[in-house]
Amino acid sequence: MKISKLKYTEWLDADEMHEASKEWLSELNFIKDEHLFFEDLVTQFTSQLIAFGNFSSNKEVIDAINRSQKQNNTLIEAVKIHENELHIMVDGIDQLAEEKAYTKEHSDLIVAITEFLKEYKSLKTQLFDIVKKIKKDDKNRHLLDRK
Repeated sequence: MKISKLKYTEWLDADEMHEASKEWLSELNFIKDEHLFFEDLVTQFTSQLIAFGNFSSNKEVIDAINRSQKQNNTLIEAVKIHENELHIMVDGIDQLAEEKAYTKEHSDLIVAITEFLKEYKSLKTQLFDIVKKIKKDDKNRHLLDRK
């Protein structure tokens, strides 16, 4: 599968790579905002997370959020740098080695961002499952308290 991606990027023109970079930045910046939401969510449910009984796996999810934030910030910076170097592809000067390196970098970013988004989706699912369980337990406790 990597081979097809590599061959595919060889055919991308500068406009297509520019559009891909803009889309990546948009998506990564949105994820950056979601990370802030996750931090607030974890803060809001800290006591329940501790009392949840399975603190170690919850701590792993919190650590995963922190790692995800760092990786997201690294990818944002990499895409910004990549975008700033686009001039190599459009300056009208034949720089085959630099253009090939730029295309290779674009291909590497495709792989890195695709993998990051896959891991991020899994993390998000885990976090929402934990919050859903906490909310369900809270609701059950309130119903029992009413009786």
